Amino acid sequence: MNHLFIFSEGTWLGEGKIYLNMLEEELVFFTRWKVEKKSLENCIECTQEIQVKGLSDIMTNHFILSDFSSTSFSIGMENHAVGKVNGTGVISPDRLGWEFRVKEIGFEGFEFYEKKSDEVYSVHGEFSTSDDLRTTIHGKIWRQVDLKTGENV
Repeated sequence: MNHLFIFSEGTWLGEGKIYLNMLEEELVFFTRWKVEKKSLENCIECTQEIQVKGLSDIMTNHFILSDFSSTSFSIGMENHAVGKVNGTGVISPDRLGWEFRVKEIGFEGFEFYEKKSDEVYSVHGEFSTSDDLRTTIHGKIWRQVDLKTGENV
């Protein structure tokens, strides 16, 4: 696979800005991804934590990726805001991403990660709900490395 993000175990850190259509200001966020491969189930499990600067709450998303081909995969996400949703993922040499469209709960959106180097990706995402809440995300993530050993943490 051409991507270290998602396809290799370890920790990724990130930061960026979140724009909410109900607020006039942009919010700074920090994120941490923990990626684990599950060889017996042939899937990848990820936990993403997001903290908005100035707020004490941490939002946690749990992802399970499976059914991989050279250009696509299935993705499930669970969090306290939307519950469990399923979507589809795409893989290209310089990007990977996914989208969710769940009409029953009025939730849809996408995220994509553009490879800048093996260990740095830019992030863009857009999500909306049936009550006209819209969220736009711009940022970057990078692989966390132990400074002494150079190994992925």
